[in-house]
Amino acid sequence: MIKYEYKTDLYHEDKCGSLLSCCSKINPVKFSEFLNRHGDLGWEIISVKREKKCKAFLIVMKRIKNENLKRPAKDKEDKKKK
Repeated sequence: MIKYEYKTDLYHEDKCGSLLSCCSKINPVKFSEFLNRHGDLGWEIISVKREKKCKAFLIVMKRIKNENLKRPAKDKEDKKKK
């Protein structure tokens, strides 16, 4: 059975800007960079919710736990030899 681990993160840009201008837009380039950094670490976005009072997003992510990953065949052969 595949097991997952989950992570939540709050993405926001300049805090001062969000206090002064709640309707300002998120920079799509910075937001994409944030998502891609997590994707490079194996995280898959499963939910994004925009917070109403500030320019922030609550992001829920998941990835397969390391214990589910198969070891290379070489490791299995080494164990058989011992």
